[in-house]
Amino acid sequence: MPSASLSISAGLFLLCVWLFTKFFLNASRRVTTTRLQGPPRTNWLFGLSEFTLQSVAMSDVYEGWATRYGAVFTVPSALGGRKIVVTDLTALLHVYNAERSVYAKPGNDRHFIGSVFGHGIVWAEGEEHKRQRKALSPAFSNAAIRKLTPVFQDSTHKVKSTWEDLIDSPEGAIIDVQKWMNAIGLDSIGIAGFAHDFHVLDGEQSPVTAVFDALEHVNLNSFDTAVLVLSLVFPIMNSLPTPRMRLFWELRRTLEGIASRMLEDTRREKEAGVVDGVGDKSLIGLLLKAGLEDSEMHMTPEEVAAQNVLLLAGYETTAASLTWALMELAWHPEIQEKLRKELSQAGDRDATWDQLTYELPYLDAVVLETLRMHPAVTEITREAVRDDIIPLGTPVVTASGETVSHITVAKGSVVVTPVQCINCSEAFWGPDAKTFRPERWLEPITGQANDLQGHRHLLTFHDGCRVCLGKAFALAEMKAVLSILIRHFTFEFPDGLDTKIETHITIVVRAKVAGQDGTKVPMRVKRVE
Repeated sequence: MPSASLSISAGLFLLCVWLFTKFFLNASRRVTTTRLQGPPRTNWLFGLSEFTLQSVAMSDVYEGWATRYGAVFTVPSALGGRKIVVTDLTALLHVYNAERSVYAKPGNDRHFIGSVFGHGIVWAEGEEHKRQRKALSPAFSNAAIRKLTPVFQDSTHKVKSTWEDLIDSPEGAIIDVQKWMNAIGLDSIGIAGFAHDFHVLDGEQSPVTAVFDALEHVNLNSFDTAVLVLSLVFPIMNSLPTPRMRLFWELRRTLEGIASRMLEDTRREKEAGVVDGVGDKSLIGLLLKAGLEDSEMHMTPEEVAAQNVLLLAGYETTAASLTWALMELAWHPEIQEKLRKELSQAGDRDATWDQLTYELPYLDAVVLETLRMHPAVTEITREAVRDDIIPLGTPVVTASGETVSHITVAKGSVVVTPVQCINCSEAFWGPDAKTFRPERWLEPITGQANDLQGHRHLLTFHDGCRVCLGKAFALAEMKAVLSILIRHFTFEFPDGLDTKIETHITIVVRAKVAGQDGTKVPMRVKRVE
């Protein structure tokens, strides 16, 4: 088989070229990048990537490393590489402020996003990102979210009605709350984002829900983990048909079909002169309508279709966050009761967007505290597109023993912001940083946390030019859902406050009760008498 032998030889040649180039670049980088302290490499092929992927308490690990090695340190990554982890306040502010000009999403991440979800705003960088963000912004304005709040409430009332039928005794019923938060999240983002009702809350099974359900049952075995780690260096490995990648490809085909149908509906409405059609009832519809009326806001049909990743982000992050909120309230019944009292005093009618936003301070505090302790995205990775010097608020000791007040970062270096670590760091949030305490949001924020520039001093929605476009959407949905469920039901763990919780990575970090299949979080749900 001469052709096969030639292919193998060519592959080996390319691998040798890559290895030579990699070592040469690493040698150059050590000259220009400050050699920082950090945990030792335990595996040349994977570094510590397997460990960081599989650890259930990575934020605590990062905090421990920061205490030992300094607030800026390095962690070994795949194939001899290293990533710089930043927990120093001054360094964080610098990286976020320089994000548009110096720090970009790594090329391997963009390759994965582009191949799975298309070239939408999550993929875009530079001027392309700026243009797409400008076009999308009106669809995520307060005025737009105000109109969508009834969608979140309608979905929640469907759950309320179903649960009331399930609860046939004062002892309540055992309900997998994550399953129902998933259903609320998917139906809500389908209608609000794409004018498409998945009817999950009506008992229907759509191709999208089938893919999401399957993702919850895919565990990362050794081969999958190896592919995931090596794809950070060789993006082409994302083309391997692993069970996880096949599900992502199926998801893209399904979402592209939904986006295509919506594009066609919008075109027909425009031609027919329809007022208050699809273009006025969803986020992407507003985007399409704006593009038709304003050339500066115009996006191609392909670009609009690529925003299907917004559906994914809106569903996964909000559903996971709502589940964490209910879990925290089950762990802290006194907080749950305090929240219920505030909601009950506000009246029996569903709160308006303005009330949810401005008039329910303890609800706001519970939501913010949930997002602080359980960010859906636990760390952000960026790559330097040119050399940079990062100032430090607290000097660190380098690998050579020198004390420095700034570090040099060479082009191509990877910089990580450990979001959950910083959100729960005692250095930023004080000695009770790891305690779920909503009252902290009713008090002045003090210490280093006060200097963080993220939304309400949190990095959960990121910061800088890539701050999460959908944060107002997520906050409104969480508040709308919790305001109804907590007013009408109580939540507790069937096995008590010592229920063991594990985490599972689907697209974001999901909670699960230990011993349960998939990502189930069963709770005893009772009616409020």
